[in-house]
Amino acid sequence: MTVIGLDDTDSREQGMCTTYAASRIADEISAAGSAVTRVLLIRLNPAVEHKTRGNAALAIHTDLTPDRAFGIAREFVADSAVTDDPRTSPGVVVASGSPEAVPDDVAAFAGDATSRHHDLADARALIDAHGYRSAGWDGGRGRIGALAAIGAWRAHDDWTYEYISYREDERRGTPRDIDLDTVFAAADDYYPEAWDTVDRVEGQAVCVPHTPGPILHGIRGDNADVVRTLAQRIESEPVESARLFHTNQGTDSHLIDGEPGDIEDGHAYRVDGTVVDPPETREGGHVFLTVEDGDASRQCAAFEPTKRFRDRVRTLRVGDRVTVCGEVSDGTLKLEKFAVRTLDETELVTPTCPDCERRMESAGAGQGYRCRDCKTSSDGKVERRIERDLEPGWYEVPPCARRHIAKPLVRGGFDAPTHPER
Repeated sequence: MTVIGLDDTDSREQGMCTTYAASRIADEISAAGSAVTRVLLIRLNPAVEHKTRGNAALAIHTDLTPDRAFGIAREFVADSAVTDDPRTSPGVVVASGSPEAVPDDVAAFAGDATSRHHDLADARALIDAHGYRSAGWDGGRGRIGALAAIGAWRAHDDWTYEYISYREDERRGTPRDIDLDTVFAAADDYYPEAWDTVDRVEGQAVCVPHTPGPILHGIRGDNADVVRTLAQRIESEPVESARLFHTNQGTDSHLIDGEPGDIEDGHAYRVDGTVVDPPETREGGHVFLTVEDGDASRQCAAFEPTKRFRDRVRTLRVGDRVTVCGEVSDGTLKLEKFAVRTLDETELVTPTCPDCERRMESAGAGQGYRCRDCKTSSDGKVERRIERDLEPGWYEVPPCARRHIAKPLVRGGFDAPTHPER
């Protein structure tokens, strides 16, 4: 067996897509008479500085010999990668042996790549130590992701699927011709096994990209047959080709357990805390609040693109115990989801007189409250139960705002009740 890894062949502005490169290389391998067992689409740490669009690396598992596999992959990337984009720095790595037999240090490198930072020197040291074939262009930073893709099959155990359909070459860069009614109908029929196909509230076909690349649409879910069938139900312009990918999308594999005072920029965390500042809506519609655990606190934010999720955040109150999840940037945790653990369901109010039922008045600093007419008194404010619009459990951003690697609540496996968004 042979494992081919590649990364960083695409461009934000000029199109191309590493998934398309992997699919084309897989086609060439099949045309050469060899088998392709599977193709992996691996989302890496979404918080790293050097990335193109979705920060995806690809792996191809095949029975082609390593030398021939390296030749095909290197030639395709050299001919097709968008190397005139200064942010694109392609890399190819080829390993001999089965994906299940990848060395421990390569598997560990792959596991860390979804949540932490690696540099090229570390990747090159592992590549050289194991005698892997590799090539890079314009610095070859893509060898980091390519090596992570090599070890991904051993590193991850939660797998989802994406069935990607590609456009004909002459149509790329033009508006996509897709019957959105068929997208929404198929999304309803196959939910929840296929998820994040559409955002019903926002009226968006989430599966259809808006970039100039070759992808027509991508259908994600937990069942390979379902995502393929759903894609085939969509009426659209002609499809040039399509491929099923095994992915770590929708798994939350980027999240690290952390504490408010110990988290750093460039990583994504799962943090427990208590709300200590009430949610505040600031310019641009962004909502901020602060959570605290012990002596440390952390500002959290639900930014405007998270749409209706901000309404959930606004209903939090000081005293609520929560778990917050998201990437940290400039010291602020950008909320992707949160869990309400316990709700503060009381508030302190001025007492009422038990005789006349009118609100008491202050009796002076430190002297409590009294009813001037009835002469009744109270030592201080009293607790009053309040109704909350929030229930315990998990809440998430809507599909239109969800990053590729974040786990939709509808997938299940959470430690509290869930309130999925569609």
